[in-house]
This record gives sequence, structure tokens and C-alpha cells, in this order.
Amino acid sequence: MAVFTPIELSDIAHWISTDFAIGKAKAIRGIQGGIENSNFFLDTEMGGSPQEYVLTIFERLSAAQLPYYLELMRHLANQGIPVPKPIANHAGTILFDLKSKPAAIVSKLPGVSRMEPNSQQCAMVGSMLAKMHLAGSSFAGDQPNLRSLPWWRETAPKILPHLSAEQSALLNDELHFQEVFFASTQYQNLPAGASHCDLFRDNVLFEGEGSQERLGGFFDFYFAGTDKWLFDLAVTINDWCLAKDGGLDADRTQALVTAYQSVRPLTADELQGGSAMLRAAALRFWISRLWDFYLPRDAQMLTPHDPKHFERILLHRRKPATTSVFFGSHP
Repeated sequence: MAVFTPIELSDIAHWISTDFAIGKAKAIRGIQGGIENSNFFLDTEMGGSPQEYVLTIFERLSAAQLPYYLELMRHLANQGIPVPKPIANHAGTILFDLKSKPAAIVSKLPGVSRMEPNSQQCAMVGSMLAKMHLAGSSFAGDQPNLRSLPWWRETAPKILPHLSAEQSALLNDELHFQEVFFASTQYQNLPAGASHCDLFRDNVLFEGEGSQERLGGFFDFYFAGTDKWLFDLAVTINDWCLAKDGGLDADRTQALVTAYQSVRPLTADELQGGSAMLRAAALRFWISRLWDFYLPRDAQMLTPHDPKHFERILLHRRKPATTSVFFGSHP
């Protein structure tokens, strides 16, 4: 989340008050962090009661692509999954044009992110991720993960000129490994459906403390897509269960995977392919961060992430002994 397209209260005040049943717009402020869209907290007042929403202006996604994400969020919210729910205007529309770009308003979830999660929090995330996958299985929309293998192939040549010989060799070798894995019968047999594909610690909220703590919800679904559920789980594990050296913390990983399986048991193909998918998840974000770092866009409040973070993670995931204890051997 960043600010590429600045918005003032005067730009939206009349629109909010006349087109929506969410009260009068009182304040709007940019949200710092992330690198894809322009995001703002929107404060309104209705009947003397303050309300909070999130306004997003989409910088890369087209109006044709966005219905998938917004309808998925609405579907999950209606299924009882704690996610931001798109706010419709009086005409029932949830996708709008603002500053000549597509935009949406969604409900704001309660809580704060836990950037140093414990095993209990990892277990809550694992359980809810499985519930989200099952709830999404009845979603009629279908759109591929736009940051999967075809995008890796397209993007790699653009970033290779910026890499050292060693980094280039790593990228090319891992991309070849994933091409073979994705073409395998085992990969094709993996269960798939609507997936978040970006469930990092800063995209999850918790509220309460200690024994009263509960998961406030998942948000930022704008990398979501129809993908293998195992990929979604691997992305989550790589961030939530990360050890300081780039490996996996055994207790947190076991807690997250066990909680996930208590809701949706993994298939034999998933257990066998887990290690390869952890590598795929690491590669996806290494490529993405290299792209953002070396080919950045101008934006207010924009701070590109360090690509070396996922380079270290990928190097660790390529060691079978570091992941086989949770998922089994490489395919």
C-alpha cells in the first residue's frame, strides 16, 4: 500500500455523501507501505457515530480484472470469513472511477498486525486460511494468479541484467526447476481454488491480548487468484514461520500446518510437493521484489522492499532437509 494518486477530502466529500449510505466524509489519509495501489483510511460520520473504511485506487489492475477480487471478498465476507467487504453505492455498484482510475471502498477490519508472531497466532492463521479456501470453493469467479509462472518467465529477462552472475544462475536454475514441477502430474493433481496469494503478516489483523486474542481478519486481496491452495499455504508459511537465518521456525511451522490440516487435511500430492512449493513461493516474491527494486515507479510514501530477503529464503528452501520434516521430499 502506497500513494501514487493523491486524494484530498474535497475530491470525494460530495461523492461519498450523495452516492453512499455511509455518512458524511470527515477525513482521508494515505496509508504507508506496500507498492501496488494508492490506499487511504476514510473516516465518515453517520448519525453522530464515527465509521471507518478503506478507499483504494488501483494503479496496475484494470477495471476488467477488478471484479474478480471485489466479488471474491464479498463472497468470503458473506460466508463468514473475516475479510473487508466492498461497499456498494445506492445503485449497487462496488467498482468506481476516481481520478480516471478504478477505485473501491471496503469495510475496515478491527485489530493490528503482529509482526513477531507466536505459535498461537500462526495456528489461528492456518485454521482461517483453510476455512477461507473451503469457503472460496463455492465462488463462481475464475481468474488465474497473475503473478504465477507465466509472469515469472516474462519478468526474469527484465531483471537479469541487474543481477550478479551468481544471482542470475540461481534465478535461471530455480525457474527451470519450477517449470518442470508445474508441468508434472503431481502439480496438476493439487487441489486449487480461490487463493489470497499474499498472506503476509502485514495483511492479517488480530485484536485482544493473551487468551482473549482472536483473528481480526485477512485483507489486501489484490494479488488473489485461482491457484493451488498449497501455493497459498506456502506463501503464508514462508512469512509467518520465518526464522532469523531465513529457514523455518519448527514450532510455528508445525502449529500453522497442523491447524490448517485440522480444517482441510492435505492430500498425499500436497504433502509430497510441499517443499517444491515453498521454493515456488520464495521465487515468486524474489522476482517481484527485484522488479520493484530495479524498475520502480514514482509514488508518495513508497519504500521498495529489499529483494535480498527472499533471495536468502529461496536459498534455504532449496535445502531439502529444512522443509522435508513438514511436507516430505522434493518431487
